[in-house]
Amino acid sequence: MITGGRKSMDLLSLRYFRAVARREHISRAAEELRVAQPSVSRTIARLEAELGVPLFDRQGRTVRLNGYGTAFLRRVERALDELDQGCAELADAAAPDRGTLALAAETLLPLAPLLGDFRAAHPGVAVRLLQSTPGAMLAQLGAREVDFCIASQPLTAPGLEEIPLRREEVRLVVPAGHRLAGRERVTVADLLDEPFLTTRPGHWQRALLERLFAPTGQRPVIACEGDEPGVTPYLIGAGIGIGLLPTVARIAPLPESIAWLRIDAPDCVRTLSLVRRADGHLSAAAARFRDLALAHFAPTGDAPADPPGGAAAQSSSPRTR
Repeated sequence: MITGGRKSMDLLSLRYFRAVARREHISRAAEELRVAQPSVSRTIARLEAELGVPLFDRQGRTVRLNGYGTAFLRRVERALDELDQGCAELADAAAPDRGTLALAAETLLPLAPLLGDFRAAHPGVAVRLLQSTPGAMLAQLGAREVDFCIASQPLTAPGLEEIPLRREEVRLVVPAGHRLAGRERVTVADLLDEPFLTTRPGHWQRALLERLFAPTGQRPVIACEGDEPGVTPYLIGAGIGIGLLPTVARIAPLPESIAWLRIDAPDCVRTLSLVRRADGHLSAAAARFRDLALAHFAPTGDAPADPPGGAAAQSSSPRTR
């Protein structure tokens, strides 16, 4: 029970309020909390009665934070964050070989070997893995739902710490019989009317493609967009279109019916980074994962060729945004 002046409230009420405030939806908050919707509604009504002010504006089933609710949420977020981090620190101290690790990533394929190594080294740690867009990652970091995001493009928000893992060239991949297949290099101007296979807006492949085309004043022709970048080389090999792939993809078995070309354009690269909240508690499990990730992605003699004009930028030094 928390007491302030004549007001008293329990932590459960505050957690219910935070969930409703974040979702601005009673039913979704109830699903997240795994409780019945009427219980959430009664708890919020009781909290408002205790505070003496409404926290939400209501229109039918829709709820929106009002000025009182917005001000109260800032304090509640801070108080619950401190409490949750304190609990996490105690749990770490009591069982350093156990715990949980929550990760979000745009693409999961490059993480499979790393996660396998982590599981073998730390079998007592429960791992939760989410595939998320950059926008979703920012929300997950803000809500402390994940320990790390593994991002393929910059995540920009105050208070984030970024550790670069790998910087690799991205190349154009075309069907073996394509008119450009015999060339070593192409310019973006060579690609203006070509059909591209890419991901949906927001993912790094699509963001890079649109950035490459921006100076031309034209938009790329999109023949296919989806959420399975791993299938892209096979669709290219089938002659459906062309696409962008990182050079690390060449390590995996791929169709022989494709050709790889360099693109003469600045920053035609993907930078894989580990991102976390700088003010968050770094659990023992998270620290071990960070160290293993740095070792896993460190340059080796078998790594794909670096982009023209410079070696891969590998650094264990975090950058705080």
